[in-house]
Amino acid sequence: GALRWELALCLLLAWVICYFCIWKGVKSTGKVVYFTATFPYLMLVVLLIRGVTLPGAAQGIQFYLYPNLTRLWDPQVWMDAGTQIFFSFAICLGCLTALGSYNKYHNNCYRDCIALCFLNSGTSFVAGFAIFSVLGFMSQEQGVPISEVAESGPGLAFIAYPRAVVMLPFSPLWACCFFFMVVLLGLDSQFVCVESLVTALVDMYPRVFRKKNRRELLILGVSVTSFFVGLVMLTEGGMYVFQLFDYYAASGMCLLFVAIFESLCVAWVYGARRFYDNIEDMIGYRPWPLIKYCWLFLTPAVCTATFLFSLIKYTPLTYNKKYTYPWWGDALGWFLALSSMDIPAWIFYKLSTLNGSFREVGVRREGQEPKTMT
Repeated sequence: GALRWELALCLLLAWVICYFCIWKGVKSTGKVVYFTATFPYLMLVVLLIRGVTLPGAAQGIQFYLYPNLTRLWDPQVWMDAGTQIFFSFAICLGCLTALGSYNKYHNNCYRDCIALCFLNSGTSFVAGFAIFSVLGFMSQEQGVPISEVAESGPGLAFIAYPRAVVMLPFSPLWACCFFFMVVLLGLDSQFVCVESLVTALVDMYPRVFRKKNRRELLILGVSVTSFFVGLVMLTEGGMYVFQLFDYYAASGMCLLFVAIFESLCVAWVYGARRFYDNIEDMIGYRPWPLIKYCWLFLTPAVCTATFLFSLIKYTPLTYNKKYTYPWWGDALGWFLALSSMDIPAWIFYKLSTLNGSFREVGVRREGQEPKTMT
C-alpha cells in the first residue's frame, strides 16, 4: 500500500530526537532520561488516583487481585509469564549489559540488580491497579464481564488509560500529557536499544569506531538505516509487517534461545565460581550463595524447558485472529528470528579463529587483570 507520510514524518522526528540525545554517549543520555523516565511516574499516579475513584473500580481491582488459581496448572500461563519477564526486564537484549559496562569497576551491581527487580515489578503491580480500576468502571457502565471489556495486548493501555484521562478535569490537557508520556516511554526504549547496539559495535571494532567522530557517524548510520526499515511498517499494510517483526524477530522464543546459551557460557564455560568471585571483587562482599547454583542449574533448566514448550505449542501467525499469513510470510518471519538466534554460531566462529586450544585460551583469559570501566 501507499506510504502514510504523516506517520513517516513522526518516525523521522523520533529518530532525529534519538540521535541528538545519545550522540555524545551515555552521559548525555543519562541527563535526558532523568526527565523521560520520571515523568511517566507522575502520570501513573494521576491515573491511579482517578481510576480508583471511579464507580465499579472495586470490582476491577478485585478481578485483578483474585486470580483463577486453577490456571497455575496450565503450562501456557508459565510460558507467558516467563516471556513477560524477559520483555519487562529487557533480558538478553543487551541493554542492561551495555549500560552496565559504563559503570565504575567497584560499582555495587548486586544492589542495583535487586533494586531494579523491585522497581520494575512494583511499577507493573501499581500500573495494574490503574488499568483494572478503569476496566471495572467500563464493565459496570457497559454491563458486561470485565474479561470481555477489552482484550489483552498492547492496545489495552490505549483503551483503559485514555478512558480515565477523559474523566479528569481539563481532560484535553491531561490527554496531551498522557500521549506525551507514551512518546517518552517509546523514546526511552529507543535510546537504550540504539545505545546497546552502538556499544557492542564499538567494543567489537575499537580500532574503527574509537576515533574522533566515528561513534557519532555510527549512530547516524544506525538511525538512518532504522528509519528506512521502519518505513515498511508505515504503509497501509504496515501493521501486517509489524506483526511479523513482533511475533518472530522480537518474540520470547528468540530471547529464550539466546538466554540458554548465555547462561551456559557464563556458568559452565567462563565458570560460575569465577564469575561469583569477580562480583565479590567488585562489590567487596560475597552475594547470596544460592545465586551461583541458579546460574549453574536453575536458569538453564527453566529457559530450556520454556523454549521447548514454546516450540511444541508453536502456532502460525494470524492477524486479529482472522487473517492467516501465507507460507512465505511465516518463512520471512523465521528468517527474521534467525537474526538473533544465530548468535551462538558467531560464538563458535570467534572461538575457531583464536590461536591455541580452548584450554590454552581459557588460561590466557584467566590470567588477565580486570580492567576498570569509567
